[in-house]
Amino acid sequence: MTPLKERGRTMNKSIASRKLELTKRRDAPLMTRTDLKAAGVKDITGAMNTILADVFALYLKTKNFHWHMSGPHFRDYHLLLDEHADQLFAMTDPIAERVRKIGGITLRSIGQISRTQRVLDNEAEYVEPLDMLAELAEDNRTLATRLRQVHNVCDKYRDVASASLIEVWIEETERRTWFLFEATRRP
Repeated sequence: MTPLKERGRTMNKSIASRKLELTKRRDAPLMTRTDLKAAGVKDITGAMNTILADVFALYLKTKNFHWHMSGPHFRDYHLLLDEHADQLFAMTDPIAERVRKIGGITLRSIGQISRTQRVLDNEAEYVEPLDMLAELAEDNRTLATRLRQVHNVCDKYRDVASASLIEVWIEETERRTWFLFEATRRP
């Protein structure tokens, strides 16, 4: 064999070896530097992904009501719901990134969100403005309860970083609930 052919054969083996190494690395389970046990990662990831699905569903529901708001208080309600939607959407990335930081896998599609969410959709063609606000108030109240439940899961495994984030989201959720409740009070 000529030196040129030998060199080509060695180069092909090297490329094949590198491809195999990259494939193995790509297909290997995600490993991160965390002291959380596998059971903790699994439980926290499951709980956080369910919250992520709920937050996405509540975000879209809030935007739906924002887009379809009507009536004499249109401007105030429209702006309120836009603010609430922005706040909900701002939660999504930190939730997903926290799951990834601890070594979990997060939601990948709208279909997975739909299968995981517990927030009920509202696809009615028309909903009275005060009914929209009351429904969102109840959804936010329920979200606060569920966030507390996930906080308990984080506490169980001593995941203070996730728990700390959740505490902020509970406060924000309670504030949304308060504003929506007060806006629906009748004299």
